[in-house]
Amino acid sequence: MNVPFPPQGRVPRIVFLDRETLAPAVTLKRPAFTHDWVEYERTAPAELMEHARDADILILNKVRLDADAIARLPRLALVAVAATGTDCVDKAACAAAGIVVSNVRGYAKASVPEHTFALILALSRAIGPYATDVKAGAWQAAGQFCFHTHPIIDLHGRRLGIFGSGDLGQQVAALGRAFGMEPVFAGRKGAREARPGSVPFAEVIETADVLTLHCPLTPETRGLIGAAEFARMGRRPILVNTARGGLVDEEALIAALDAGQVAGAGIDVAMPEPPPADSAVMRLAHHPKAIVTPHVAWASMEAQQTLADQLIANIEAFAAGHPVNVATP
Repeated sequence: MNVPFPPQGRVPRIVFLDRETLAPAVTLKRPAFTHDWVEYERTAPAELMEHARDADILILNKVRLDADAIARLPRLALVAVAATGTDCVDKAACAAAGIVVSNVRGYAKASVPEHTFALILALSRAIGPYATDVKAGAWQAAGQFCFHTHPIIDLHGRRLGIFGSGDLGQQVAALGRAFGMEPVFAGRKGAREARPGSVPFAEVIETADVLTLHCPLTPETRGLIGAAEFARMGRRPILVNTARGGLVDEEALIAALDAGQVAGAGIDVAMPEPPPADSAVMRLAHHPKAIVTPHVAWASMEAQQTLADQLIANIEAFAAGHPVNVATP
């Protein structure tokens, strides 16, 4: 590392720019070495330099740190991202300045897959619509032990199409097998041949009964599923996105739901976040065939505590001279 640490003749300052992104009940222990700790619940763009100017270590989750800000923070030695995604930080500018960027990994291996299946189950079994009908008095109006206002499908025997074969995708596949589903991993869009262990992208689009996304947002995956893909969905699948906003064209998704090309949609992510009140994501939130949750698939209390513990461990490893979980440009 090019930025000296610990700094000579002073106590290093650690600044958490957006503590509010973690639940209040999460325990955030302090690093073992001597330090000055400052935290802000949130940091608006106009407040960034005021909050960060004396930091040797910055902790952030979603605050954007661009090249201009990095150039104005000569004391900065470490950016500790309290998440896996590091797209909010200009990593190339950090590398040029000798600033280490670390992230947190593997903390939501249970939380995200469980949330994914919560959405799949709620949609396949029409949990929300039936609960709404009961509140409206439909059970009494039916005059018998049950009523059938919404179709219900079993997951057993259905094909589960998974986009992204990392830890989260693999765990979703394991849960799918437990339900008696056939999990398949989609190959890259536009690839001539599917990689070993995967099924061609187009085949997954055309044959899956449930589609779930667990891949990063990159130039190659932006708009991964849009109008052309919805038009080829012969099985009227359920679509779930707990990965990143931008992977799915939400305007096209609304049209697909209305046209019956898609049976239901579960959305946990948007771009930007929070989404504007008049955005397609918010229109989906009011659509009878969709469920929208506020980017909380990762946020079980267990996952958040694991994240917080790993975050501090990353900082302590850096201070000891052997950085871990380093994110490169």
